[in-house]
Amino acid sequence: MPAKSQAQQKAAGAALAAKRGKVSKSSLKGASKTMEKSMSQKELKELASTKRKGKPEHVAKG
Repeated sequence: MPAKSQAQQKAAGAALAAKRGKVSKSSLKGASKTMEKSMSQKELKELASTKRKGKPEHVAKG
């Protein structure tokens, strides 16, 4: 499942770093905090490895 926006890709990268122990979990905020708790390392890696080129910065909700 590729990331739909650059923001989603960045949040997944932060969550993956925390899951691997490279960043403290308490430093996470918002979506990255939720992603770290609810997604596996494999899922986070898939989202984080998505290319940013051509992706919008944010995608509108709904």
